[in-house]
Amino acid sequence: MGAIIRDEAGRLLLIKRGHDPEAGRWSLPGGRVEPGETDEQAVVREIREETGLSVACGQLIGSVERPGLRGAVVAIADYAATVTGGTLVPGDDAADARWVSPADLAGLTLTGGLAEALTAWGVIG
Repeated sequence: MGAIIRDEAGRLLLIKRGHDPEAGRWSLPGGRVEPGETDEQAVVREIREETGLSVACGQLIGSVERPGLRGAVVAIADYAATVTGGTLVPGDDAADARWVSPADLAGLTLTGGLAEALTAWGVIG
């Protein structure tokens, strides 16, 4: 699962993946749902671990399937989230974390299918 988080200026929060699959590419922050966790609990935990930010998880925005390691297929559900505290700092398996304006997205190497999904969901134009 992942989170779609915007700041007051309308910028999108992205992390640079520190590990495969797609290490070095920019993506939404998120990760695995641990046993016993709801998607919403996983969003809150993963965003804190990857970005240092506390969030409140909102509604499901969309879901996709992406290739994982060793031929696996990973189902990803992306939720809206709102920052409630913390300081942005990359952590866990994020090599970097930053707020990105819609105009700056084109200059970044994004994970496969991210721009298309965000466009289809109306997150970016």
